[in-house]
Amino acid sequence: MLKFIKGHMESIDGVEIYPMISLLIFFIFFAALFWWVFTAKKEHIKEVSQIPLETENETVL
Repeated sequence: MLKFIKGHMESIDGVEIYPMISLLIFFIFFAALFWWVFTAKKEHIKEVSQIPLETENETVL
């Protein structure tokens, strides 16, 4: 089955660009996530980390 898929993919013009595009998207996403984590305000991180520990009675809408 792999030979069928490989043979079919080789017949498509320009198919070699898709792995490069997916790697670029992957790299940009994780680089942006890394940047966001290190530039986030500590107060925001602390507030968000406490959300799972809050009870329904303590939250005010």
